Amino acid sequence: MARVLIADDQRDVLEALRILLKGEGHQTDAVTSLAGVFNALEKKEYALLMMDLNYARDTTSGQEGLEVIPKIQAIDNTLPIVVMTAWATIDLAVEAMKRGARDFVPKPWDNERLLAIVRTQLELAGALRRGRKLEEENQLLRGSAPNLIAEAPAMRPVIEMIRQVAPSDANVLITGENGTGKGLVAQALHSLSPRAVKSMMTVNMGGLSETLFESELFGHVKGAFTDAKTDRAGRFELADESTLFMDEIANIPLSQQAKLLRVIETGEFERVGSSKTLRANVRLISATNANLHDEVAAGRFRQDLLFRLNTIEIRVPPLRDRREDIMALANHFLRQVTQRYRKQISGFDETAREQLLRHPFPGNVRELDHVIERAVLMTRGPQIKASDLGLTTGTGDSRNLEEMSLEEVEAFLIKKALARNEGNARKAAEALGLSRSAFYRRLQQYGL
Repeated sequence: MARVLIADDQRDVLEALRILLKGEGHQTDAVTSLAGVFNALEKKEYALLMMDLNYARDTTSGQEGLEVIPKIQAIDNTLPIVVMTAWATIDLAVEAMKRGARDFVPKPWDNERLLAIVRTQLELAGALRRGRKLEEENQLLRGSAPNLIAEAPAMRPVIEMIRQVAPSDANVLITGENGTGKGLVAQALHSLSPRAVKSMMTVNMGGLSETLFESELFGHVKGAFTDAKTDRAGRFELADESTLFMDEIANIPLSQQAKLLRVIETGEFERVGSSKTLRANVRLISATNANLHDEVAAGRFRQDLLFRLNTIEIRVPPLRDRREDIMALANHFLRQVTQRYRKQISGFDETAREQLLRHPFPGNVRELDHVIERAVLMTRGPQIKASDLGLTTGTGDSRNLEEMSLEEVEAFLIKKALARNEGNARKAAEALGLSRSAFYRRLQQYGL
């Protein structure tokens, strides 16, 4: 059902169109003058305007109607205008279209053809409005998380979910390979929520030792342990009435998961060394590159905690599944890095673009960021060339390890391990014989 405005100086025409459109389920408002059109548009929003071209000035030229079409479009350029006249000519129809009308109906009209025109114009107008609304929301999202470039089809479900979920208080679990931009999704969720008036708190669970877990999340009082020189608020306390983003949630020691579950369920906790119960109203956003269902099956993660964390799950696709975003991301990082290092670089030459689009990027967006920063530092010309990127062709098996530094070899082997394990950091760490914390430190060190 749509609301249609009809303008004609003949009452019988208005009544005939009202009855015809009512049969299609549409609501109609009728006016008998062009001044009435403008008055109606000021008071209500319409999905379609059907407008006669001839009124008081004369009966045949259509100039009255033609002159107001651009003025109507200036009010709402998404409103489709279908013009009508009993004095139809090809020249008049062409002129009406040039000025902004969407279609032309001669009088007397054929009912089926007129209804087909109405249906078509309503569908097109709806699609246009949805597209503009989507672009406005995308602009809002980009303002909330400026690095969240997401034009690829694979990212559309992510953007839609952010829009739907952000205004709520639902706990969100963000999944995806390492380096896909889960932190940016978390920032967008917080920035578009009512809690955005306060800063989002962040804690990397992968970097917390078991001994520091409670102190970091719940705080401690002076003298609670050897290094507790003063009272300290934990992340839950600091995130009261805001959002707490817990990155690498799979790394919480099993022995500590029950304590986190209790806080999520009750909102209550105690600082280490204190018996005083505190309360905090916190929205939780968690992220992991692990499959938590597999972790539950392996006995490393509590199922009841998983249920509490993933009221909503958002999966961020790897960069190889959103290759349409590679050059947009590369240009974004280039602008950032050239500004940081005060270098004048205009862009990428064709060889660099081809190599960026061909590279598998096992380290995802974070690796791309690191690659662009390195290229900006290495290039000597006005454009970045393929040789500046330091990427391998194909899968990277042709690298000559003897020509690489120890750090380059280590970064290279980590990339290969991630690629073999489809971006799963836990499996890659196990394959390399590294602990999770040691592996994550190296990922951060090498920008992977």
